[in-house]
Amino acid sequence: MITCTALRWGAPGQPLTPPVDFTLEKGSLTGVIGANGTGKSSLLKVIAGLQKPLTGKVSVNVPRRGGLAFLPQQQHLDRQFPISLQELVAAGFWGLQLSPQQRSQRLQAVLEDWCLSGLEQRPLMALSGGQLQRALLARMSLSESSVLLLDEPHAALDEEGQALCWKHIHAWHASGRTLVVVCHDLASVRHHTQNVLQIKSTGCLLGPSKELIRPQPRMQVA
Repeated sequence: MITCTALRWGAPGQPLTPPVDFTLEKGSLTGVIGANGTGKSSLLKVIAGLQKPLTGKVSVNVPRRGGLAFLPQQQHLDRQFPISLQELVAAGFWGLQLSPQQRSQRLQAVLEDWCLSGLEQRPLMALSGGQLQRALLARMSLSESSVLLLDEPHAALDEEGQALCWKHIHAWHASGRTLVVVCHDLASVRHHTQNVLQIKSTGCLLGPSKELIRPQPRMQVA
């Protein structure tokens, strides 16, 4: 489904890794981990076609139009842009042929599913970080893309929001979609994903999450 061959990415003349090769199979759920600055977010942008690789090739076997959806980090959004939460979420309908009634019904269901009912007309600048993150995830829920790339979906979410996030990720995965999730919470990645792609300056390592991520020791409380 996603094949990277002799791939290097990063700033011009400053590749973050040696050339790497890996394949993410159709219908897989893969976590992407690594230290800050190793290029996790940049890799997702390269796969999404938003950033050109320095060398090598990325092949994503999906339709050119609407086959892939990308969840950016909310820090890249202009919260001064004059749209409401409802308008932001409704952008997930892009490319879908639906009647006004179908759009309205699906939109209301998604807003309720992400605990956003009652916030429809609130402008972006008036949203909390958690509300904005759930709105971005709700927008993904409207997409029918077969490949979903999620960059830090946990960001700004409380414990309840994180549980809701992983609930939807598992539902998307169960529907047969291919998911790639960048996440710093290693315990969550180990528990919720099948495979993990670990990025280091020396290259990438792809394997089962429970083998590549060791369980975190429990804190002892005196």
